Amino acid sequence: MTQSFTIACIQNCATPDVHENIETSVRLSRKAAREGASLICTPEYFSGLKGEGAIIHPVAFEEADHPVIPAFAEEARASGCWFLLGSLGVKTPDGRINNRSYLIDPAGNIAARYDKIHMFDVNLGEGKDYRESATIAPGSQAVVASTPWGGLGLSICYDLRFAGLYRALAHGGASMLAVPAAFTKLTGEAHWHVLNRARAIENGCYVFAPCQYGTLDGGGECFGHSLIIDPWGRVLADGGEGEGFVTAKIDMAEVASARQRIPALTHDREILLAQASEAAE
Repeated sequence: MTQSFTIACIQNCATPDVHENIETSVRLSRKAAREGASLICTPEYFSGLKGEGAIIHPVAFEEADHPVIPAFAEEARASGCWFLLGSLGVKTPDGRINNRSYLIDPAGNIAARYDKIHMFDVNLGEGKDYRESATIAPGSQAVVASTPWGGLGLSICYDLRFAGLYRALAHGGASMLAVPAAFTKLTGEAHWHVLNRARAIENGCYVFAPCQYGTLDGGGECFGHSLIIDPWGRVLADGGEGEGFVTAKIDMAEVASARQRIPALTHDREILLAQASEAAE
């Protein structure tokens, strides 16, 4: 297993035009590869997204017809890089859409898929109402993907708020956690950094969190600030606002070091919740 590599997180503002978004993301990815990145991660719905009030409309195709997958398979073969396609809209046989991550290996093969489990159905006030489940079908299975550097736990955006998912990924062999997102500006300013740092600290994992920035077609604004965080919770890179990418050198020995210093994963215990009357006895 390789101990060190360079990670890149792409940061874009997706339009409804899938081909424009592919062009932008490929351009940024090629620059990241030239800077030595071996794993390149893109945000949630980086290939196309628009808003319509409470409804989220990703650009969606059936998997076999999705133009993003062959485009990045070709980039993987040409660059020798791994690609985490943060998420794509993928049409299902019943007419709904999955919010799906893809891990592409350097041979251009799909190494893993993950369908977002937790749906962003929230009312933030100030007219900011979101109903992801109106167009998206949730997944049901957690995924730890094998890479040359260790297990990569897959998640997407709103999943970040469910600590139990990441605990399960860590116990399932993840030493790295991917959190591609299109986090809203309102919630991002309040919670993005602290939640990503918490997931890294509590599980002794690296966190790779590419996030869209800017105003989306039809309304909605994404926070940006794509993050790379080490297992001790230190922010190694922050994408700020605007188009581009960030990179960091990853040393997988830091995972073992953090888990040795704080061996919380070995201290998990089953929690039995007592009724108030029983607790008082």
